[in-house]
Amino acid sequence: MSKVVSRFAPSPTGFLHIGGARTALFSWLLARSMGGEFRLRIEDTDRERSTQAATDAIIDSMRWLGLAHDGEIVFQSERADRHNEVIDQLIASGHAYYCDCSKEAVDAMRETAMREGRKPKYDGTCRDKGLTSGVVRLKAPLEGATGYKDMVKGFISVENAELDDMILRRSDGTPTYNLAVVVDDHDMGVTHVLRGDDHVNNTPRQILIYRALGWDVPEFGHVPMILGPDKKKLSKRHGALSVMEYEKMGYLPEAVTNYLARLGWSHGDQELFTMDEMVALFTTDGLGNSPSVFDLTKFEWVNGQYMQKADPDRLAGLLCDFLAREVGEEEAKSVSRARFAKIAPLLQPRSKSVLDMLEQARPFIVDASFLAYDEAAVQKFLTAETKPMLEEIAERMEGLAEFTEPALEELHKAFIEEKGIKFKVIAQPIRVAITGKTQSPGLFETMVVLGKEQSLARIRRAVEL
Repeated sequence: MSKVVSRFAPSPTGFLHIGGARTALFSWLLARSMGGEFRLRIEDTDRERSTQAATDAIIDSMRWLGLAHDGEIVFQSERADRHNEVIDQLIASGHAYYCDCSKEAVDAMRETAMREGRKPKYDGTCRDKGLTSGVVRLKAPLEGATGYKDMVKGFISVENAELDDMILRRSDGTPTYNLAVVVDDHDMGVTHVLRGDDHVNNTPRQILIYRALGWDVPEFGHVPMILGPDKKKLSKRHGALSVMEYEKMGYLPEAVTNYLARLGWSHGDQELFTMDEMVALFTTDGLGNSPSVFDLTKFEWVNGQYMQKADPDRLAGLLCDFLAREVGEEEAKSVSRARFAKIAPLLQPRSKSVLDMLEQARPFIVDASFLAYDEAAVQKFLTAETKPMLEEIAERMEGLAEFTEPALEELHKAFIEEKGIKFKVIAQPIRVAITGKTQSPGLFETMVVLGKEQSLARIRRAVEL
């Protein structure tokens, strides 16, 4: 078998969304799993709607997801001369012809066909006129069928009588989508095309162009769309956001690719995959033929699993970046990466995202004088009864030679034994005093990360409250 070449060909009329990202991922996995090449083409022929910002965002999204492409990026807008060269070749070989029928005339043909119970299509009026100007149409076969084995949906066949002589070049000289796609895929050496099932109707038409040119037809596969929880087209409310919005929300790229892979592909009951595992296990046989449902709760669970496994130093770097976005570069320098690296392991078991972790980290990165307190927690735990206990614990902590978890544990153990109380009596007041909240990582771990000076300052501020 020759080298497998797949491609992803987005249009830069908008940012890369989750559905497109999943298509790109499947195409990338197909190539990588078979030791082939993955190519990227930007289909920017819609000059009015295509933007540089969207092009840049698509490229950034692919890079963030880890979907590296092979070779140079192909821009379809730069290939119009090649497209027209192929159209001229089809005219010369008799597989295409000029047509001067007006839009109104073609519309009338279709209306007549519908009234007579036939397929509404162009009727071939100009097929044999030998015209030398106008739009250019493909001289499609009138009999037989055009079929192919879809990598996802199985065998698909369409009667040629159902297809009309599609336009290949418009009256303004611009090539049409189906012609440009065929030429570009052929010239890029594409052997396998995985794309959304909104392209199913285009495929027989494109196959006719391949055959007219005498070119090898690639294998096609069409993946179903992604639905929202209500089983309707995915909306922004349900997760139809651009890929880089998920980056801004603090999701990890490997969690995004893992979750997208499972939206339409499976390998037994396995839920979590590294990229290497997906490459090793991916086959098109594992692609489902039914629409998948985007479940934000499941997505957050997957991301949480990756947050737990992530290198704390990597998370520290991300926390620095997110803090800088929020408060500015200079202000963010007040919290070092090394400090975040100490905080991250405490928060990993309970963090759904980097943004979630940053929110939980706030008590660790502000000075005692700026610590925000939950008013209900203050009313419940910082009481007249707990005040003297907090004062005494602070005095004992002041005298610790080593501010370590074992030392703190021993100090508190001695305190509750002397007072004849249970640990919970003093644990929550201390927790509220040092974090401002009733929930935090382990109490002694938290104090060690805060350090002796900050821990004491917070307890003493709480006493004043």
